[in-house]
Amino acid sequence: MLRRTALVSDVHGNAPALRAVLGELDREAIEQVVCLGDLLYGGPAPVECLELVRARGWPVVLGNADAFAVDPATAEGSLEPVTPQQLEVAAWLRARLSPEQVAAISAWPLSVEADLGHGHRLLAFHATPGSYHPLLLPTMAEGAFRAALGGVAADICAGGHTHLQFVRRVGASTFVNPGSVGFGYDHEHADEGFALDPWASYALITTSDSTLRIELRRVAFDASAVAAALREAGYPHAEARAAMWDRAAPSAEGGRQPA
Repeated sequence: MLRRTALVSDVHGNAPALRAVLGELDREAIEQVVCLGDLLYGGPAPVECLELVRARGWPVVLGNADAFAVDPATAEGSLEPVTPQQLEVAAWLRARLSPEQVAAISAWPLSVEADLGHGHRLLAFHATPGSYHPLLLPTMAEGAFRAALGGVAADICAGGHTHLQFVRRVGASTFVNPGSVGFGYDHEHADEGFALDPWASYALITTSDSTLRIELRRVAFDASAVAAALREAGYPHAEARAAMWDRAAPSAEGGRQPA
């Protein structure tokens, strides 16, 4: 009998993208979903995304962006400097959360374990098992990559944070990054200009008595709806953020609009 587990990460307050993934998971009746953090900060619908996930009872690990939204002091240790605009967004988000919601977010752990079925185990986290700040990239040197994970023993270890879908062997374990549901982009974009992805990325792990299968998936969503929601939500500096989603929306001629 097959057992299926979806890995969802880096939604960043993008409700159209999250709903697109939920639709696919529901149609396929996926048995288990684990969220790898950064659920709220960065999009127009943080509370909607929070409550969609809470209603389904998914385990959620704490990501750096949501920790920052609740307490900006948690940015200490990050490789990226905090900007005044980021502080404005964090304040805008906190103003929309109830004390109970803040307490729930603050209680999310740095890592969670889950049963994948058929004797296989998952260790899920945002960046590494002990921190939500490090950047694990597919081009990282082998020794540094393994050292960052600290000798994980689970069959599958899963982290997000970099918004890059990839799979990499780590000894007897396999590392999976499911990519970003709500804020995907080409990291090598300098020559063609910055553009966001009009699709939501996630991963699906399927186990049976004899098989462990990993799928990297993506599902389309309405990028123009995200742009409209940013403008309507009173999001700080909404026009600049919305313009990125306008460029992600397909043009009348097909494909994304020019960057």
